[in-house]
Amino acid sequence: MDTRFLETFVVVAERHSLAEAAQRLNLTPAAVAQRIRALEAELGVRLLVRSGRVMRPTEAGFAILERCRDLVRDTRDLKAMAGTSTISGEMRIGAINTALTGIVPGILHRLAQDYPLIEIFLKPGASMDLYAEVLNGALDAAFIIEPRFPMQKTLTFNKLRQEPLVLIAPRHCEGEGADPFALLTSLPFIRYDRNQWGGHIADEFLRESGIHPVERYELDALEAIAVMVDRGLGISIVPDWAPPWPAGLDIVKLLLPRSSAVRTVGIVVTRSSPRANLVAALLETSRAAMGA
Repeated sequence: MDTRFLETFVVVAERHSLAEAAQRLNLTPAAVAQRIRALEAELGVRLLVRSGRVMRPTEAGFAILERCRDLVRDTRDLKAMAGTSTISGEMRIGAINTALTGIVPGILHRLAQDYPLIEIFLKPGASMDLYAEVLNGALDAAFIIEPRFPMQKTLTFNKLRQEPLVLIAPRHCEGEGADPFALLTSLPFIRYDRNQWGGHIADEFLRESGIHPVERYELDALEAIAVMVDRGLGISIVPDWAPPWPAGLDIVKLLLPRSSAVRTVGIVVTRSSPRANLVAALLETSRAAMGA
């Protein structure tokens, strides 16, 4: 069975279009249709059916779609492992939202310049979920917050950026002698979800400082928290994440007194991977980009 035919089926199933799949694969729509017919003839079942203007997998198509993805990816891995002079292949990367908008675009720009044959799939998510996906092999690497527990020995964490926690408040709270502790005990508090790794650091600071703010909201969406503070809904403790922040904010950032609360962002990767050369290229590029 020609794995190129499997790849064609996967792309059509994902794009829901012969024309878009042809563009993605650099083929004519007729060639794409011919590959699909050949694969269906070999398997003896119909894999795709037209529904209106889109192509959708049949029940049989859905049944084999994920396995076809695995086979196509395994084939690319073999090519990557066998290649000695050219670094190429597909890499699946996760990233927390603030890294995805802050540090990741610059890293990917440099990666595309230095390694144009690497294909990237990006998945946003929370640190704990992305960590688990790197651990089980669903992702090759992830930009996450450094875990505050001993990591599995099969993984390594590579630090890229340290982000001190700051108190953010509406602009009118700024002034000479502004006291973060006084603000925390007098104004409504918007909590960074304590179930998330970054939110746990903020919660730990409050507990160690003996501060019990009047909580109004709790959520895991840092940009939304910043906007809520700008609208006067309360104050919050958040990491000073890499810009951009939401446009048009009129808020103030205040350092937390006597605090060493810091969120460390970096890349978690597996120690051994069939895409080790791609992961190494990502790490090298990330360090260079952050250094620049």
